[in-house]
Amino acid sequence: MLKTGVVMELYLDTADVAAVKRLAGILPLQGVTTNPSIVARAGVKLWDLLPALQDALNGEGKLFAQVVAVDTPQMVREAEQLAQRVPGLVVKIPVTPAGLAAMKILKPSGIPLLGTAVYGALQGLMAALAGAEYVAPYVNRLDAQGGDGVATVSELQELLTLHAPQSKVLAASFRTPQQALGCLLAGCQSITLPVDVADQLLNTPAVAAAVDGFGREWQQAFGTLSL
Repeated sequence: MLKTGVVMELYLDTADVAAVKRLAGILPLQGVTTNPSIVARAGVKLWDLLPALQDALNGEGKLFAQVVAVDTPQMVREAEQLAQRVPGLVVKIPVTPAGLAAMKILKPSGIPLLGTAVYGALQGLMAALAGAEYVAPYVNRLDAQGGDGVATVSELQELLTLHAPQSKVLAASFRTPQQALGCLLAGCQSITLPVDVADQLLNTPAVAAAVDGFGREWQQAFGTLSL
């Protein structure tokens, strides 16, 4: 059962501020997602990174940042801290028993939440019912473990449509544009792409060859590359 008339949300999954600024001028981005590993690899403190990402997006779009704690009380404290420091930020919480408990506690506060590290459709549904606005299945990681990431996204989207229509699938962990295409065709409303996959969408050799051909023939005929 696919939702129709729903506007897709496209995010970048990165802490590369320069890449965000570059791609924000090209792609219809709704924002940037991060996680502790991405931030750690960037080597930039989160409280410095988030304002820089906002600037790269020209002050528009959503930012996502994840709690680092693994116990419920500390998850709640970190979520509240993130929400206070960056208004409108979506707080990512792993869908573990402690994370689900934290989501239930945070739900009345109205802090936007994303359930992350989702490896199964029922696991994702539990996050939505606990209060997550977004649920993020790991597509390529599922494939790498011998599963079917796109099929899991399809099942999760069906479950949310039936039982938690207030929540959205935000598919993550992509290696190829084909994986992203499969998720979108399965009815997924939102995807977040690493920079290298976003660049694969934009840099197709056949397209470049066709454009070069247009230019050569035009220049041969008219001696210029302008109209």
